[in-house]
Amino acid sequence: MTDNARARKLADRIQVVVAETLDRRIKDPRLGFVTITDARVTGDLREATVFYTVYGDDEERAASAAALESAKGVLRSEVGRQTGVRFTPTLAFVPDALPDNARTIEDLLDKARLKDAEVREVSTGKTYAGEADPYRKPGDEGYEEDAEGEAEAGSEAGSGSGVGGGGVASAGDDTDGAAAK
Repeated sequence: MTDNARARKLADRIQVVVAETLDRRIKDPRLGFVTITDARVTGDLREATVFYTVYGDDEERAASAAALESAKGVLRSEVGRQTGVRFTPTLAFVPDALPDNARTIEDLLDKARLKDAEVREVSTGKTYAGEADPYRKPGDEGYEEDAEGEAEAGSEAGSGSGVGGGGVASAGDDTDGAAAK
C-alpha cells in the first residue's frame, strides 16, 4: 500500500535538502547556476527523481550534469541524515524540460503574432464581400413584414389556453381550478 501524501512530503523535503546542500557544501567548479525545480519519489519511497535546470549553454549544462552525478553520494547521505527515513532513496538527476518547452511556446506565439500582423496588413483598406451589416433593422425595407410574421407566430405559440389546446392537464391547472372555486 502506498501513501501518496508521505511520498509528496518526502519529495518536497528532498528538493529543499538537495538545493541547500548544492548551495552550501558542494564546491565543484563544474557546477553552474543550478536550480532544483522539482523532486518526485516513488510510492515505495525507494527512488527519488530530482529535476533541475541550468542557466547557460549546452556545455555548461553537460558540466553541471557531470558535477551532479559525482556529488550524488554526498547528496544522498545528506538527504538520509536530514529526512530520517529508514531507507534513503536513491537519487536520479534529470534535466527539466520546462524551460525548453516554454521557449518553444514563445517561438510559436511570436510566429502567430507575425501572421496576425500580415493578415491585418493585407486586410487594411479592403471591403466586405457582401453588405457591411447583413442584419435587418427597423426602418429597412421589408422589416415590417417580418416583424408582423413573428408577432403572429408568437401569439399563437404563446397562448396557454385556446381552442384545441389538448387534453393534457398539468398539476398547476388543478391547483388554479381549486383556488378559483
